[in-house]
Amino acid sequence: MMSIRSEVVGFGHCLPEKILTNDDLSHMVETSDEWIATRTGIRSRHVAQDETTSMIAERAISNALQSAGLQPSDVDLLIVATVTPDKTTPSTATLIAGRLNFRVGVPAFDISAACSGFVYALTLADNMIRLGEVKTAVVVGAECLSNIVDWTDRNTCVLFGDGAGAVVLRALEGKGDSSDVGVLSTCIYSDGHLAEFLQTTGGVSTTKNAGFVSMNGKEVFKHAVVSLSEAAETALQKAGIDKSQIDWLVPHQANIRIIDSVAERLEIPAQKVIVALDHHGNTSAASIPLALSENVQNGRLKKGDVVVLTAMGAGFTWGGAVIRL
Repeated sequence: MMSIRSEVVGFGHCLPEKILTNDDLSHMVETSDEWIATRTGIRSRHVAQDETTSMIAERAISNALQSAGLQPSDVDLLIVATVTPDKTTPSTATLIAGRLNFRVGVPAFDISAACSGFVYALTLADNMIRLGEVKTAVVVGAECLSNIVDWTDRNTCVLFGDGAGAVVLRALEGKGDSSDVGVLSTCIYSDGHLAEFLQTTGGVSTTKNAGFVSMNGKEVFKHAVVSLSEAAETALQKAGIDKSQIDWLVPHQANIRIIDSVAERLEIPAQKVIVALDHHGNTSAASIPLALSENVQNGRLKKGDVVVLTAMGAGFTWGGAVIRL
């Protein structure tokens, strides 16, 4: 029986111009390039100066639409995953839709699921396409995390970066089995009992300011390895894809030790794991689409490749997806 799939037809990304290296950070806090790289795998990150989240997201979307050969007028849905919106309201998505001149009436909204935001947004867009609600959707993860980082705290300020990544999805008729192209499966989860381990110190209805990122690194690491692995395995099972069929694992780019541990648990060799955090840092909701777009652009990811996505973030939220490019 034929079924509707969400084919990924376009990729795009944008990074702020300013690059902050580990050596730069060593002049700001007590740290060193060796200390950061050994513990995290990060060497540098991009930091927004005059750019806002909507600005870098807009450029990523424009690049994704161009790669898909589409115009803003072709878009039926825009979802922006972010924890660093331009304003409390209106949504970053509506600001972008207005500036890019999307059709009046096209639904555009933000979702907040931290580092899992892109997988959450992808799940929503895929379901709306499969239900026949829309035909063309843009999903973007975008963050300016430098605005909620305490630059005097070496345990957190070394981790995060700014950036945006976007994909364009289009409805495609498929067979409804694992041989199809497009989004083959998604799964998303949360556990609010663990919220205290990764959060910001502020909020609109509490401190009346954004606050700074606060994290219990040991607890996050412990839960991340298990959650990322289990989400990937569940997504593979739902898609009917065996581990031996995986071409690439694209995990959330948080920490190289987490990535290595997840790959080991999934029995995926290092040469099949996309790592971008060395030059991006942790860009939260942007990390997976950034890595996807960058590696499509450089030719590592190719048409027909089976790609597994997995992410975990504050909330805790986590999820996975399987896509055939």
